[in-house]
Amino acid sequence: MQQQLVGEQTELKEQSISSDLEENFQTLKKLFHIPKNNDVKVRELYIEGLNKKACLLFISTISDVKSIEENILKPLLTNKSGKEIKEIVSIQAVTEIHLFKDAVKNLNQGNTVLLIDGCSQGFAMDCPNFQGRTIEKPNTEILIKGPKEAFIEKVDVNISLVRKKIKDENLVVESIDVGARSKSEVYILYIDDLANDKLVENIKNRLNRLDVNSIQNLSLLEEYIEERSYSLFPSILSTERPDRAATFLEDGYIVLLMDNSPDCLVLPATFWSFFHSPEDHYLRFLYGNFTRALRMAAMFITVFTSAIYIAITAYHSEMIPSELMLAIAASREKVPFPAVVEILMMEFAFELIREAGLRVPSPIGPTIGIVGALILGQAAVQANIISPIVIIVSALSGLSSFAVSDISLNFAVRLIRFVFIICAAFMGMYGMTAFFVAGVYYMVSIKSYGVPYLAPMSPSYKSSSDTMFRRLLRNEKFRPGFLKPSDLQKKQ
Repeated sequence: MQQQLVGEQTELKEQSISSDLEENFQTLKKLFHIPKNNDVKVRELYIEGLNKKACLLFISTISDVKSIEENILKPLLTNKSGKEIKEIVSIQAVTEIHLFKDAVKNLNQGNTVLLIDGCSQGFAMDCPNFQGRTIEKPNTEILIKGPKEAFIEKVDVNISLVRKKIKDENLVVESIDVGARSKSEVYILYIDDLANDKLVENIKNRLNRLDVNSIQNLSLLEEYIEERSYSLFPSILSTERPDRAATFLEDGYIVLLMDNSPDCLVLPATFWSFFHSPEDHYLRFLYGNFTRALRMAAMFITVFTSAIYIAITAYHSEMIPSELMLAIAASREKVPFPAVVEILMMEFAFELIREAGLRVPSPIGPTIGIVGALILGQAAVQANIISPIVIIVSALSGLSSFAVSDISLNFAVRLIRFVFIICAAFMGMYGMTAFFVAGVYYMVSIKSYGVPYLAPMSPSYKSSSDTMFRRLLRNEKFRPGFLKPSDLQKKQ
C-alpha cells in the first residue's frame, strides 16, 4: 500500500499543469495532503483584470506571509487592467512552471505558487522565510586575531558571507538537487577563471550520481562523496569560517554549501590543509611559524609519547639513564599491570573524560573534566593501580592533542596513537618504526579527487610551498600547482 502511494505521487509530480484550475488544485491537494496538512494554506481569489479565477498556495511556516499579502494578494485583488502576472505582482522573482514537480519543489522551498483557470502554467513567486539563528562567533575554529564571523544554518546567509569577502564577478554559485525525497540543494562555489574545469565536473558528476532518499546536511553528504570511507585520514576539509572558505576559493579550490549546515566542505583537501590554521597568516611571519612549530611538535608528542614509554620500559631500557630507569622501576614496584595495560587504561580514561566534558552542559563541562581527571588520577596512584609517571605521560599526550585544531585530523591523530601503543607493546621501537614507515607510504599513495595527499611536498609542485612553515606573504606568488588552476600566478 505504501509503495503504491509513493508510485502514485511520483506519477502526479511528472504530470504537466493543465488549464483546468480545479484539476490542478485536486492534484496538489493529493500531493500535500490538504486539509490534513495544517500549515499548507490555500487562497482562492478572482482576478478582475484578467476575468479569471485563481488559486494561491503556500506553506505558512516557511513563507513570508506579510510579503505574500502586501506584494502578491493585494496587487492581484486590486488589479483591474489586463496586465501580465509578472507586471501585476511586486515580488522579487516570478518564475513560470509547467510541471507539478516544479510546483512541489517551490512550495517546499518556501515560495508561493499561483494557478490561474484557463492557463496551462503556474507562477512560482519568491518569498521564503525560514527561521534560523543570527551570525555568531565560530565555536570550533576559535582565533585570537582575525574575523569573528561563522557560517549559520541558512545557506543564503552563508553565500552572502563568502561574496562579502570575494567581490569577483567570476565567483560562480551553482546548485544540484540531491536526495530523491528531501530534494536538498547543494551549492557549488568556485571562481570560474581559476578552478580546474575537470575538477569541477568530477564533483558535479559525483553529486549527480548519488542515489539516496535524503541528505539533510553537509556532514552526511561528506560520507557519501569521500573517496576512502574506511581511511583514518580525512580527504574532505570542513570549516565554519567564511574567511577560510574565501581563501581556498581564491586559490582554486571548490567549496560546497548546503542548508541546515553551519559549515562548508572544501575540495580537494591535502594533509597540509588540515594542519594549517587561518591564524597562521593573521599573525606576523615569525609568530605564525612559531605556532605551526608548536602544533607539529604537539602532534608528534600525542602520537609517540605513550608508545615510546612502553617501548623503552618493555624492550629498550638501555636507552635511558640508569637512575631514571631505577626511578621508573621503583614507581611501578607495587603496580600489578604491565606498562601497556597502564597506558591503555589511562588513555581510555582520558578519552572518556574528554567526551563527558563535551556532552554535559557547558557551564559545568570544563569543571567536570578537570575535577574528574584530578580525582581519578590521584585515586588510581594511591590504590597502586597506576604509576605516577604514567599519569604524566598520558596527560602530556592527551593535552598535546588539543593543539590539533581540525576536528577530523584530531580524531585521526588520537586513533593512530592507540595503534602505535599496540605496535610498541608487541615489537618495541621496531614495531613503531615499521608502522610509521607504512603510514608514510600510505599517505604518499592516496589522493583526494586526483590530488596527492602530501602535495606540494611529495610530489613537488610549483606553488608557494606553504607546508610545514609559511613564507612571507609578499613571497607567496603562486597558487597550489597540484590543483592545476587556470591562473597559477597570483602575484607579479
